[in-house]
Amino acid sequence: MFIRAFIFGAVLLFANVSQAQTATPAPTASPSLEQRVADLEAYVNNSARGADSENAKTASNISGSGPGHNGWMMTASALVLFMTLPGLALFYGGLVRQKNVLSVLAQCLGIAGLVAILWWAVGYSLVFSRGSPIIGGFKFAFLRGVDAQPNGDYSYWVSQNVFAMYQLMFAIITPALIIGAVAERIRFAAVLVFVGVWMFVVYFPLAHMVWGIDGWMNGVWNPRAKITAIDFAGGTVVHMSSGWSALVLCALLGPRLGFRKEIMAPHSMVLCMVGAGMLWVGWYGFNAGSALGADGVAANAFMTTTLATAVASFTWAMLEYTLRGKASVLGFCSGAVGGLVVAFLTGLLATAHVNANLSGTAATQNGLVKFVGRVLWFEQLKAIAITILLAVVATAIIGALVKTFIGLRIAPEIERQGLDINEHGEEGYITA
Repeated sequence: MFIRAFIFGAVLLFANVSQAQTATPAPTASPSLEQRVADLEAYVNNSARGADSENAKTASNISGSGPGHNGWMMTASALVLFMTLPGLALFYGGLVRQKNVLSVLAQCLGIAGLVAILWWAVGYSLVFSRGSPIIGGFKFAFLRGVDAQPNGDYSYWVSQNVFAMYQLMFAIITPALIIGAVAERIRFAAVLVFVGVWMFVVYFPLAHMVWGIDGWMNGVWNPRAKITAIDFAGGTVVHMSSGWSALVLCALLGPRLGFRKEIMAPHSMVLCMVGAGMLWVGWYGFNAGSALGADGVAANAFMTTTLATAVASFTWAMLEYTLRGKASVLGFCSGAVGGLVVAFLTGLLATAHVNANLSGTAATQNGLVKFVGRVLWFEQLKAIAITILLAVVATAIIGALVKTFIGLRIAPEIERQGLDINEHGEEGYITA
């Protein structure tokens, strides 16, 4: 009875949230033929229509989201989730020993569910609502007012609910990336507690500082940004924050029992390769989707993603072939996954020709336009330093607290027997 009442109440709450509308006065005057044509041009160019400007007196006949841009962003959202479930789960799952494969899958699933709930409750609001340069406010708590109308702070043609779901997929994969560094020896409960706290202390503030409309380090969109760095697709927010946090958490846990004494080869290179292939496919949503529209910026990102991943994968394997006489599947997979965006190089290679937003209004007001092609690398270094400092210090503190109160590492006898049967009561393979 209690469970039924809880589900019924949750359905009512979601229904009320989905029906909430943003109370903003709308222009009432009908557009002229010239304005209607201009709106169509704005849609094709993924730019603002006349009615999107402040104090606009003329309405738009295209008042909501654009179907093409919205359709691409829904596809991109699914692709980014595909990177975690099942891409990352299979990639990491294939690399561990047979007795621990389900533990990796369970950790990825647990993180996805937990982060989605936190995102719905306050995460999206803390990252993408206006607040302070460090953290957002609670305007969008419980996704209040997040409906099919675009949020002009971030996109003129993508529904805010689609934008929120797209950003949720980034929030899911970021802590999931940490799992690879602590696999086969961390408690499932410790993963959930650590990730829950880490999201509030590291991810939400960092994402707001870099991507929030009034974020401290949002050089592209915040005209008052103090650090005019750029992060097109998560170089700092996703990859660096998770990478440095993984390194610290790995140090806190220590190596696996028998490390460098026993053979710990991946139990299934087939799963590893399938997962790596899914990550490659999902990256198109990750990178090209970050343009927030089906435009020329997305097209450039799509091509770059293909070439960067292909070159990295091929180069790694050919180096193996040259040095060892064999090109391994693990080498191909490692190279492909290693073909990520490097935040520092963005400062050296970014141009307004590739991304016109680097010479937009906000970039002109905060000085970013003067740095592009000259000393933007220095602004990138500032953002990198802040990201590393936040991730390292916060992870060390959170990890120490979790270790003290509930324990980080499983008991030695459980580690020897395997996490699957002891932590989840299941086995990945039935061999009898």
